Amino acid sequence: MTLRLYDTATRSVRDFVPMTPGLVGIYLCGVTVQSSPHIGHLRSAVNYDVLRRWLLHTGLEVTFVRNVTDVDDKILAKSLDQKKPWWAIAYENRLLLDRDYAALNVLPPTYEPLATGHITEMHELIQDLIERGHAYPGGGDCADVYFDVRSYSGYGALSGQKPDDMRDPGDAPVRDKRDHRDFALWKGVKADEPQDAYWPSPWGRGRPGWHIECSAMARRYLGDEFDIHGGGLDLTFPHHENEVAQSKAAGLGFARFWVHHALLNLGDSKMSKSLGNVIDLNSLVESGIRPVELRYYLGSPHYRSRIDYSDEALREAAVAYRRIEGFVQRAAEVVGPGRPKQVPPAFADAMNDDLNTSAALAIVHDTVREGNTALAAGDEPAIRGALTAVRAMLGVLGVDPFDAKWDAGEGGNDLKPVVDSLVALALEQRAQARARKDWAAADSVRDQLKNAGIQVEDTPAGPRWTVGEQH
Repeated sequence: MTLRLYDTATRSVRDFVPMTPGLVGIYLCGVTVQSSPHIGHLRSAVNYDVLRRWLLHTGLEVTFVRNVTDVDDKILAKSLDQKKPWWAIAYENRLLLDRDYAALNVLPPTYEPLATGHITEMHELIQDLIERGHAYPGGGDCADVYFDVRSYSGYGALSGQKPDDMRDPGDAPVRDKRDHRDFALWKGVKADEPQDAYWPSPWGRGRPGWHIECSAMARRYLGDEFDIHGGGLDLTFPHHENEVAQSKAAGLGFARFWVHHALLNLGDSKMSKSLGNVIDLNSLVESGIRPVELRYYLGSPHYRSRIDYSDEALREAAVAYRRIEGFVQRAAEVVGPGRPKQVPPAFADAMNDDLNTSAALAIVHDTVREGNTALAAGDEPAIRGALTAVRAMLGVLGVDPFDAKWDAGEGGNDLKPVVDSLVALALEQRAQARARKDWAAADSVRDQLKNAGIQVEDTPAGPRWTVGEQH
C-alpha cells in the first residue's frame, strides 16, 4: 500500500510519491526561540519524527530540514524587557529546545538552519520578487520592503482565506504600503528595537520578515521544489499562505504536500507562552512521567486530531506504555531481545493511511496480548514472533524500550549503574532471607524497595525489578 497523506492545499488525502524516486525532502517550520520550549512544541517534533521514521523504515532516504527562527519581534521585545542581548536569549532557548528534543528521542534534523545565517539568500529572493513586480520598497527613508498581495492571483488558496476579507497583518509599521494586506519581506530600523539586530541590504539596514525566512531556507537546502512542508495548523495562515505566495511568485515550485498537525490545547486555548498556559518537560518528569511516556502520549492520537491535555489522560497513556514495556522485558528474559525487522501488515496499512498512529497502536496492543498468552503457555516461537513484531512497531514510533536512548536511562543517566548495583545488593539480601525462610526480612527488603519506587516481580528466571507502579 502506498503512503497516503492529507494535503492541506488540496484538502484531500493523496498518494505520496516522492519527487525523486527513493528520496524525500521535508521542511518543517521550527520554533521561534523566544523562550523555553513546552510540550506543544514537542508534539510537533514527535509527529514529524514519526513521519520521518516511517519513511526511513520503508526504505526511503530522507533529507529533513527544521529551521530555527532566532530573530523576531518577540525575541527583540524580550531582549529589551530582560536587558539581555537578543542573540543570547535565542541561543539559550535553542539549547533548551535541543535538550528536550533529545530527551524525547527525536532524531536530529539533517540540517537545522538559523534565520540569521541566511540573510544573503533572503536578499536574493526579495530582489527577485521586486524585479518580477511582486514586491516593492516602501520608499522614503525607511528600508521596508513589502510583498504585493494583489499581484499574486492565488493568494488565499492554501488557507481558504478571501483577500477582500483580510486585515492588515500588523507585522510592520504602515510606511508607504500600497495595500493594507501587503506583508513585510524586509523590515527597516525601528527606534524601539535593539540596534544590533539589523543587517545591511540593498534597501537599507533592516532585518527579515518572518515569512521570507522559511522560503529562503527551504530553497537553500531542498531546492526550488520539494516533497513535504510541515508545521502546526495555526501556521496555515498567514505564515504558510505567505510562504506559498512569495515562493510561487518567484517562480518556484515549492512544496508539493502541505502537512499540518493539530494543536495541543490546555483548557479552551492552544498551549502558548504568550497566553501563559504552558507545561514543560521538566515539570512532568518531576511529577513522575518519564520522557518515553510523554512521547507515547504525544504520538498516540492521529496527528490531525487535537489533543486536549489533561494530567489524567497523560497518566493513562503512561500506564498503557508500561504494559507494553513490561511485555517486552518479560519476553526478552525468555527468548532474548531479538532483532526487530518488518512490521506486521496491519500496522503498515495503518501507517500508510495518513499516519494513523492510533490504529497502529491498536495493532501493537493486540500483539502484546498475543505475546502475553504465549508467555503464559511457554510457547517460545510465538513469544519470539510477538516480541520482534512489537519492537519493530515501537521502533517506528520511537518508543522501543531497548532503543539505546531509553535503555541508557533517559539520556545516559550516570546514576543508572549505581542504582543497578544497589538494587542487585538488596535483591541478594532478600534472596538470602528467603533461603533461610526469614519471610519477615524478605518482605521488609521488598517493602523498602517499593517505598523507593522499585517494584519487584518474581519470575521463573529470577526476580525482575522496574521503576514505577506495577500494573
